[in-house]
Amino acid sequence: MTSPPEPGAGDGGRERRAVLLMAYGGPETLDDVEPFLLDVRGGRPTSAELVEEVRGRYAAIGGRSPLLAITRAQAAALQAVLNDRHSNDEGSHAVDWRVFVGMRHWHPYVRQAVAEIAAAGIRRGVALCLAPQYSRMSIGAYFQSLDAALAALPEDSRPQLARIPSWGDRPRFLDAVAETLEAAFERHAAERRAAPHVIFTAHSLPRRIVAAGDPYDDQLRATAAAVAERAAARLGHPFAWTFCYQSAGAGAVDWLGPSLEDEIPRLSRAGHQDLLVCPVGFVADHVEILYDLDIEARRLAARAGARLERTESLNTSSTFIAALGEVVLRLP
Repeated sequence: MTSPPEPGAGDGGRERRAVLLMAYGGPETLDDVEPFLLDVRGGRPTSAELVEEVRGRYAAIGGRSPLLAITRAQAAALQAVLNDRHSNDEGSHAVDWRVFVGMRHWHPYVRQAVAEIAAAGIRRGVALCLAPQYSRMSIGAYFQSLDAALAALPEDSRPQLARIPSWGDRPRFLDAVAETLEAAFERHAAERRAAPHVIFTAHSLPRRIVAAGDPYDDQLRATAAAVAERAAARLGHPFAWTFCYQSAGAGAVDWLGPSLEDEIPRLSRAGHQDLLVCPVGFVADHVEILYDLDIEARRLAARAGARLERTESLNTSSTFIAALGEVVLRLP
């Protein structure tokens, strides 16, 4: 008679480990917009005007955020990569990876995903935010949600999840972004258009984080420079590029800059009428890509006499999923 598997063991006695993929979240319907904003704002009511403005943005991109569907597809692809490529040569144990999805501000919440991991009897794993660069205001907030979720569980069922604070400097990730730039340059060449001026972007945060020693700005600029170097090597020539911030919030706050809204007309006045945005701070299509860039930034560029395009989002690109696999398996 065989012994029952130990807690956390999968089929054939293989040890099961979890990956918790965390993303921001987004409304699944237009009716979800107001409660979603309530969650984002920590329970503070949102003005009717702002609710309608945000609802209009989601209506313009199809009536919902595609982020959850994309994150689940990323999770499924990552699980396949981990279970296919991992040598399982850790002592005498084979490893069966399972990937779970938790959202910071919408369903399924981080707490729901952590409860799923515990209910599955998995006791070890990795927590990975789908944002490559670290800030206490972003990644730090995800880890706070994780701490709260773990604290809500009985102590004997809490999984031990190693945390990966940032991974924007990992070579395979940089390769994945460089691939998107190469493809965009090839489209320009096929259309016999001049090489575009590249604008690397990321979500803006309040400028006060820099004075507090937050590494976000430094990490983003390092990512942009490394991607530019890799893309230039792939193309066989250098190209002009700029780094700036997009999607700053409302309110009387000094945000990290320069802003995309300022850079577009500035570059156009300087003679750069063909602009290519490469969002190095984002890894999936969502409202800040599909609306802020594809609709709002394009309109601004047209008014400034320029043409603006963007690179394809990483989503489930095979190189990107391989990069996530390496991040999980090669903890620092």
